[in-house]
Amino acid sequence: MKKSLVSVAAVMSVVFLLTACGGKTTSSTTTTGASASPASSANAASAIDTTSKDLTVYTALEDDQIKTYLTTFKAKYPDVKINIVRDSTGIVTAKLLAEKDSPQADVVWGLAATSLLVLDQNTMLEPYSPKGVDRILPDFKDKNAVTHWVGIDAWETAFIVNKVEMEKRKLAIPQSYEDLIKPEYKGLITMPNPSASGTGFLTISGLLQLKGKDQAWDYLNKLNENIAMYSLSGSKPAKSAGTGEYPIGISFGYRGIQEKKAGSPVEVVFPKEGSGWDVEANALMKKKTIKQVAKDFLDWAITDDVMKEYNKNYAILAIKTDSTKIPEGYSVDPVKQLIKNDLNDAAKNRDSVLAEWDKRFNAKSEPKK
Repeated sequence: MKKSLVSVAAVMSVVFLLTACGGKTTSSTTTTGASASPASSANAASAIDTTSKDLTVYTALEDDQIKTYLTTFKAKYPDVKINIVRDSTGIVTAKLLAEKDSPQADVVWGLAATSLLVLDQNTMLEPYSPKGVDRILPDFKDKNAVTHWVGIDAWETAFIVNKVEMEKRKLAIPQSYEDLIKPEYKGLITMPNPSASGTGFLTISGLLQLKGKDQAWDYLNKLNENIAMYSLSGSKPAKSAGTGEYPIGISFGYRGIQEKKAGSPVEVVFPKEGSGWDVEANALMKKKTIKQVAKDFLDWAITDDVMKEYNKNYAILAIKTDSTKIPEGYSVDPVKQLIKNDLNDAAKNRDSVLAEWDKRFNAKSEPKK
């Protein structure tokens, strides 16, 4: 994503304006590419398995989303066995990198684009342009003629705040990043560890791009004074805020809105300076044998049917449709909430940012499971 968010905002603003009026692989293969068009063929020499009905999908999508999203795929491909391997973004990314020489995943679904860019830098992605990729907005997909990854939606930093607990303490609900470093919030805040969580990384990366390197690390030092714990999950701070265990959770919009819908006494705050963000995206893993069903899955993953399901949870989609809506709980123009963000730059600097963060703050992280 070499373009700035300005171009995304311009395109997406038009959209909103318009809408307002681990499994085993089979050894049975064929080397013909008959079922894949030349435009979408990743590598003419790749073996294409047209018979396997066993598909391993690595994902960082939320547990409560996956089953609903898969409904239409299972209806169209009832004979396909889907093996879902789900974890937080950082953990899935680390697992994929560890398996580089012997990849187990057939496809990656709903992983941060910054993670997929790291995989691509390691030549781990097989180029493939899913059917309908021309409908994906330019800033939500790889720029190559045959795409290496394709986005489905965007998610962003939000504060999830327990109103009851704040009232007990006679404290105001924080509205900005600067509010979070006020001394009265000491010990009341949790946020995700960016090494484990995509939400944690997009928040840290967003602050670095928003404030600049030196000011951002100085800010994070101050924020650390108020942090009770860094969680291994992007969802956990929202859930902790919901229960009141830690009344302020730096998390992401969707999870906070779900907590509120479930009855938790929380307010979902999008920081007034702007939110860090990333794109949930899909890709085909580079393997000696590529399964046709993996390509079928990636075709399905950007169809209108499943886009409607993504839209129930996220306000910003990677595709323009006449039925796009802003889910309840988001701002009227969620694109304007997003900071200017260069995902290529974020991916390039990911290792060094995480190393610096770990050195400074990892002592407050919850223990790994």
